[in-house]
Amino acid sequence: MISFDELNAQNHQITELANVLSYLMADRAMCDNEVTCKLFFEYVERVQEHLDMEDKHLYAKLLTHRDHDVCNTAKLFLSGANEIQRIFKSYQKKWCPRNRNSLNVADYASFREETEQMFNLVLRRIQDETEKLYPLVRRVAAAEAVA
Repeated sequence: MISFDELNAQNHQITELANVLSYLMADRAMCDNEVTCKLFFEYVERVQEHLDMEDKHLYAKLLTHRDHDVCNTAKLFLSGANEIQRIFKSYQKKWCPRNRNSLNVADYASFREETEQMFNLVLRRIQDETEKLYPLVRRVAAAEAVA
């Protein structure tokens, strides 16, 4: 099983990247910068890796748990992960056509708004994981250890 330290470290890295990117992308000229693009695609990759890791290591026991509330929470988080992946794909299709290593910012105002919405969505997810999902997983694991 993955450690919570590792999950929290991933969340910290994702948060740092989002904060740096939000600052950089506030300047239109920085959006076309190669370094900014590399950081952006590192952000996307880290979010995807984090969601995949949770999928592999957290949800199986929760989805089959006898407590209905535990199962529902796992389903909600899994559904949220799928929604984030869908939003990322749509975002990349719109703003990163043909070349995965660059951004195509034709309408800066829309780009900036959608990017901030995406960052905020992921940051809210991280907060929910920290406050709801991880304590639930700890509680379930502790109950299983006692049984």
